[in-house]
Amino acid sequence: MLWINKPGAGLRMQQKWEEILENLRITVLPQTYSTWIAPLSLMKEEEERIVLGAPNQFYVSWIKNHEILPSLSAAAQKVYGKPVFIDFVITGEQKETPPPPSPSPVKASPVIEVVRESWKEQSVRVGMNPRHTFDSFVVGSCNDFAHAACVAMAGDTPRTYNPLFIYGGTGMGKTHLLNAIGNEKIKSNPELNVSYVHTDFFISEMVQALANQKMAQFRQKYRSVDILLMDDIQFLAKKERTQEVFFHTFNDLYERQKSIIVTSDKFPKEIPDLEDRLRSRFEWGLIADIQPPDMETKMAILHKKAALESVILPDDVCNFMALRITSHIRELEGALTRLIAFASLMRTEINLELAQKVLRDSLSEIGGEITVDDIIKAVALHFRLKINDLKGRRRTKAIAWARQVSMYISREITDSSFPEIGQKTGGRDHSTVMYACEKVIREMERKPEVQQQVEAIRSSIMG
Repeated sequence: MLWINKPGAGLRMQQKWEEILENLRITVLPQTYSTWIAPLSLMKEEEERIVLGAPNQFYVSWIKNHEILPSLSAAAQKVYGKPVFIDFVITGEQKETPPPPSPSPVKASPVIEVVRESWKEQSVRVGMNPRHTFDSFVVGSCNDFAHAACVAMAGDTPRTYNPLFIYGGTGMGKTHLLNAIGNEKIKSNPELNVSYVHTDFFISEMVQALANQKMAQFRQKYRSVDILLMDDIQFLAKKERTQEVFFHTFNDLYERQKSIIVTSDKFPKEIPDLEDRLRSRFEWGLIADIQPPDMETKMAILHKKAALESVILPDDVCNFMALRITSHIRELEGALTRLIAFASLMRTEINLELAQKVLRDSLSEIGGEITVDDIIKAVALHFRLKINDLKGRRRTKAIAWARQVSMYISREITDSSFPEIGQKTGGRDHSTVMYACEKVIREMERKPEVQQQVEAIRSSIMG
């Protein structure tokens, strides 16, 4: 297939790339866009393929392995109006050996290295992320029920919970669990026809089928699956024709005892402009929600993701990120990705100072007002104690000192009064808080190591 290189093609191609970038600015996190998308450029385009220029192979590897490629593909599809292949060429200084000459009579393009990936999403085996498994999912009190339901759906008796409806806010792990079901089912039975699709793609594919008079093929594709994994079902709202098609697809699969798992950012009754008959279908089976993660779960997620990347994440860095990034898991993981990438590219170790520098621009947006409870959590984590230890009545030397440090830092960096701090710290009297602050100040004046300890905790909280 020949490269498209007509007069004015360069300007038109640049306009298309700007449209792709505009879509990506909306759909990906700001730090993901600035770190991984902005350095790319559109080099070539064909009928069914585009070639993006990347600074080095490191960028290509990260894009391939960290869920950025599907976003690129989806944005390109919106602009070109059809699924496209995405290739990469290395445009920076780290160039590899050129590929062997093409058998085409056309003169070989000066491509340094091409990394071919297809994200046309013709089936789940292309669309699913193999990294999203149950083993890589961190279970906490915020998601344990949803996790258990998904494990059951991936097991031998899924019909009991069919259909499974998972709902929760953006970036809470719904897509991870959806993929985990599919990956587990394919692992146990490679012959199964498992279809993962984002609702937005389902709608787009149906529109194309209508335009090309291929609705029969479209219906057959989705009614022939053994397991349907549908992501972000709330996008069906106001799409009356698509809702009708999906309704009949749902009925056909359900009657033949095929598994249906969907995700949404809202409870079925809260999805606006959704037909009652479809809403009732979602309520036939099991409904599981995912709540925002607590501090301990966020730290476990960070440590697990770092371990998957063979990176050692210091406790103070983990504490700092878990405390200051309060929006959702995806943003938390995106911040860690940015930190690891910066450390790797700059060939430096990950420490608290680096984390504060790299994530400074994001923290004002994703960090909330620091509270006494936040400080108690941070101090407990630093001293490897339980939060209840600091709020309880135990008075061992280690616990008493940690409790006093939390009171001192709370007084230093919040507007809380002595009585308010005492109330938050297990209902203690204001005089206890005053004594704690005075003691910590004396110890800091006497012992430099104490001052360093307190400053380290304060820095991990404040950034």
